[in-house]
Amino acid sequence: MFSIQQICKEIKSGTKISFETACKLANHSNKQELYNAANEIREHFCGNSFHLCSITNAKSGLCSENCKWCSQSAHNTSNIEIYDCIDTNVAVEQAVANGKAGVHRHALVTSGRSVSPQTLNACIEIFNEISQKSPIALCASMGLLSKEQLLLLQKAGVKRYHCNLETAPSFFSQLCTTHTIDEKIETIRTAQSIGMEVCSGGIIGMGETMEQRIELAFALHDLNIVSIPLNILNPIQGTPLYGTPPLSDDEILTTIAMFRLINPKAYLRFAGGRLAIQHIQEKALHTGINASITGDYLTTNGANITDDIRNFATAGFCIT
Repeated sequence: MFSIQQICKEIKSGTKISFETACKLANHSNKQELYNAANEIREHFCGNSFHLCSITNAKSGLCSENCKWCSQSAHNTSNIEIYDCIDTNVAVEQAVANGKAGVHRHALVTSGRSVSPQTLNACIEIFNEISQKSPIALCASMGLLSKEQLLLLQKAGVKRYHCNLETAPSFFSQLCTTHTIDEKIETIRTAQSIGMEVCSGGIIGMGETMEQRIELAFALHDLNIVSIPLNILNPIQGTPLYGTPPLSDDEILTTIAMFRLINPKAYLRFAGGRLAIQHIQEKALHTGINASITGDYLTTNGANITDDIRNFATAGFCIT
């Protein structure tokens, strides 16, 4: 007999579910039972604590990579602001203000395959100033970096590096051909090898199947990822994915549930596209989510930090 409660018991005991079992769970006819199981696993491993992070778009546009989802790619024609490196004072003020508002971590994010020495030095200066003025933890998302570059960030106080896998290994080449998912994995493993934590997730709704979403969830589990941002595609005009039909509410909630059941101990994080699912936000919060990016995103508006904290607390979470 296929019993969700028995599977929950096995996950709680430390057993990793199989890919085949995960696919059966995703197709379970009683979706609410699946969502409740994911919430039960979240409560068991993570309690009711909720984690907030925010980001600064430190370098915007003119990226050499041809990612079909991204408005910052030079291959696409989206109307976005383009600049080489954000003003130091602006970036520092944003991070400090977010920390005072209750955000736990803050990241500088740069467009591009990697980062130039000049931009890296500018970002390190920003990190150093943030550290002097705020206890907020520091993260970075700067593409495919070498060990030497990661060590410089680590020396500047960056404890967690972000590098999204974006989608399943079997689907990645259909969305980007200028770099590979193996290069992303190499960067992740290098960051981990020097003692950095890693944040890595993906985007759903880009044409992948549910099985490929599950494949991504397992790839992240196998990499021991501690923080998993789950973006929902926002099809931006000027990108090849503009006009992509949105996922149904059940597809989104089922995906969240599966990521939680496969990654029971991770921070499973609301990320891009959250404003489009506000009508199911409370359901998602009780389907495995226990973290969120708050404030604005890279090229799109996000949520108000104060509103987020109030809403997450109302849903029963503790933001500490």
